Amino acid sequence: MAPHGDKSDATEEALVSEAEKRPISTILLVIAMQTEALPVVNKFNLSEDPDSVFPNGVPWVRYHGSYKDLQINLVWPGKDSSLGVDCVGTVSASLVTYASIQALQPDLIINAGTAGGFKAKGACIGDVYLACDVAYHDRRIPIPVFDLYGVGLRQACASPNLQKELNLKVGKLSTGNSLDMSPQDEASIIANDATIKDMEGAAVAYVADLLKVPIIFVKAVTDIVDGEKPTAEEFLKNLAAVTAALEEKVTQVIDFINGKCLSDL
Repeated sequence: MAPHGDKSDATEEALVSEAEKRPISTILLVIAMQTEALPVVNKFNLSEDPDSVFPNGVPWVRYHGSYKDLQINLVWPGKDSSLGVDCVGTVSASLVTYASIQALQPDLIINAGTAGGFKAKGACIGDVYLACDVAYHDRRIPIPVFDLYGVGLRQACASPNLQKELNLKVGKLSTGNSLDMSPQDEASIIANDATIKDMEGAAVAYVADLLKVPIIFVKAVTDIVDGEKPTAEEFLKNLAAVTAALEEKVTQVIDFINGKCLSDL
């Protein structure tokens, strides 16, 4: 007789395999900023949820609606109650992702948003990437094994057909809580072999992995991190145009997903 642990592992594998062969029906889009979210909300005619699935008092916002064979949920962490700015960064992203998975039980998560790109790795303003994996660049713990935990490397859901069909660029994503890049961050980003840099991806991936929900990352480049222009200035200048490119690509991704199973991606 197999030990209990083996049995439970086999059951989990069977459930995962079954999920991969079932058509995707519920999608959760996790987007950090209102500016990034609203073009997608408008494109799919999503409605803001008047009866929030989230705890009272949190600023998190959910939009939802039907599109073809899909139920689409889009969440963003809302605005800071004191300062009125978007709740960007890893803490808000992980909290809203956890609460959304618990409430909505999605088949697939799409973390969509803007990112910095590295010209040394071929990135240009307006490029849209499908991230193949994601790691942190600002969790430095120089102790054996803790160092790997700090990097927190996680894989995106394999999606070779999606990438080929939409001709998306593919690159590694690196996440940290600062818009700028310190020399220590730069060294970690190079070690991560990253092409794009954001402030949420690795945190969303951590929660998705914890709760066993497959995830893909769609990231559009607003600024060139290793370019001549100051990052904040370039980001703000390109934000509107790049979020339009992001919405267009997210629409194509959702159209591709419709009617397919995870194993078809």
